[in-house]
Amino acid sequence: MTSPVSPVTTREDSNEQRMSVDIWSDIACPWCFIGKRRFEEGLKESGLADSIDVTYHSYQLDPTLPEHYHGTEKDYLASVKGLDVSRVEQMLEHVTQQAATVGLKYDFGNLKVANSFNAHRLLHFAKSQQLGAQLKETLLSAHFERGLNTNDASVLADLAEEAGLDRAAAEAVIADEDAYRQDVLQDFAQAQAYGIQGVPFFVIDNKYGVSGAQPSEAFQQALTQAFDEKHPAPLTMVSPASKTEDGAVCGPEGCN
Repeated sequence: MTSPVSPVTTREDSNEQRMSVDIWSDIACPWCFIGKRRFEEGLKESGLADSIDVTYHSYQLDPTLPEHYHGTEKDYLASVKGLDVSRVEQMLEHVTQQAATVGLKYDFGNLKVANSFNAHRLLHFAKSQQLGAQLKETLLSAHFERGLNTNDASVLADLAEEAGLDRAAAEAVIADEDAYRQDVLQDFAQAQAYGIQGVPFFVIDNKYGVSGAQPSEAFQQALTQAFDEKHPAPLTMVSPASKTEDGAVCGPEGCN
């Protein structure tokens, strides 16, 4: 007996559209590294990793930061935020503990406070070489875990090479202050257009915004919801369970 329920495909699977996730972040943002790990876990849990294109974009928490800051992260935060040093120490301890929950080993005692603009220029070069994700990870680790100066030209060249980039090409980009400058500024402008006032910030398929280093479960839910809306389930046809004759229909070849 023919089943009264039959699936109807409403799109061609071979032409399935991919989904995008655009992430604004700064390599000098401790929650951005934590958020990156939580997002990656949520993406893995969603089972959609092979169907989603992830792109990182530039954002600067403090564009006014000098080229060379002589002081610790604790000194910097206390002076910028006007907080008591003991309060800053509590904040850093809390962030360090949260980083540890996702396998990161923050070392604020050795962290080198650095303007991130040149690193962002280098990231755009890396993106042009399909190595943006690798350099992003390398820069974040260098800044928060390894105590490296991510605004030093020689350090940036080392990190670029470590991420798989051609060292000479990376050095040329670092030396040319105009190289990829407009790309970075365009990311800043897009962030402003979206109304982004803090990072990390995730834009899912140009439709949904997720702010902050949310738990991995929140990312999983947001990704799944957006993907399901973009790819609705096939329509299911239902016919009466008992009948005296098949339902009559008309088509291009006539009626039956």
